[in-house]
Amino acid sequence: MSMHLEYFGILLFLFFSVILSLLILCFSYLLSAQPAYAEKASAYECGFDAFDDARLKFDVRFYLVAILFIIFDLEISYLFPWAMVLRQLGAFGFWMMMLFLLVLTIGFVYEWVKGALEWE
Repeated sequence: MSMHLEYFGILLFLFFSVILSLLILCFSYLLSAQPAYAEKASAYECGFDAFDDARLKFDVRFYLVAILFIIFDLEISYLFPWAMVLRQLGAFGFWMMMLFLLVLTIGFVYEWVKGALEWE
């Protein structure tokens, strides 16, 4: 019986979190009902109309920006754990990360020189 009492706190927390989430969702839906206007449906970050033909040609620069984001996102995901264990890795681990960063920097400079980061 005592084992069931240990899980009661977790069940209570789960219950209140679900109720609170549903309340917040309902109140935000009720309080923010605003009519749609033309500016809301205009092209924002994607560069094309939101409600248009899906078979239109897509500018390759959007792909380049997405690839750059992925590259630098992966870089950060490798840098944080590396920084946590740098003392155990020693000089070899340090220079391998410098080589990794050099390769990423060369790729970034290449895209910069080619004008992939310029937007018209």
